[in-house]
Amino acid sequence: MMGHSHAVSGALLFAATAPFVPPLMGLHLQPADVLMGTVLCAGAALLPDLDHHDGTIANFLGPISKVLCQFVAWISGGHRHATHSLLFVALMGGGSWAGITYGGRNFTIGLTFFLLAMAIKALHLHPPGDGPQGWITVMGLAALGTFGMLNWLPSAPGWLPYAVALGTLAHLLGDCLTKQGSPLLWPHKERYEVVLIKRTGNKVETKILVPVMTLATFALLLWSTAISPTVLS
Repeated sequence: MMGHSHAVSGALLFAATAPFVPPLMGLHLQPADVLMGTVLCAGAALLPDLDHHDGTIANFLGPISKVLCQFVAWISGGHRHATHSLLFVALMGGGSWAGITYGGRNFTIGLTFFLLAMAIKALHLHPPGDGPQGWITVMGLAALGTFGMLNWLPSAPGWLPYAVALGTLAHLLGDCLTKQGSPLLWPHKERYEVVLIKRTGNKVETKILVPVMTLATFALLLWSTAISPTVLS
């Protein structure tokens, strides 16, 4: 799947599950939390592709992200290996929880900026191209967005590790719809797939899946944020 599709799928999953799953985990989400979580989950849905040195997000932070993606590809065995597994989902969720718990607000701000920058890049909310104009704009918008969120973002938002893990899982599920599949049980090498998208960027993905997921996300956001906070808490 394309980066844009992954981002939309992450947003959809968070918007769909926000009223139900977090309360089961003792997390109390207000409407602002649902909105922020939806955006950041869209960014988290690009995390597995940090193993792709030429993917959608390889240049979202310019040379910094380029080097990061090359490093992740090297340690994970290349594209669609370790980072496309359930183990990686657990590592991202657990790592985010540990960072927020022990790193406090500084870690939370850094993680928010990182995820927001990936979401902006994947959703094409920047000038086209991978040159300096593009990634500088991405960084600037991510910084502004992070600053804007600080009014509502607590020092240790309990829902943020959930958003990270869910976005990462959304990416894996999306790639399971393609021919290459995902090695969900890595280091076991078998790839799991139910092929609905025979070619990345084909009409099924761009003309059907993405528009449907986008409309569903907005509908779910309107519904979930309209629910009384007492229901969400």
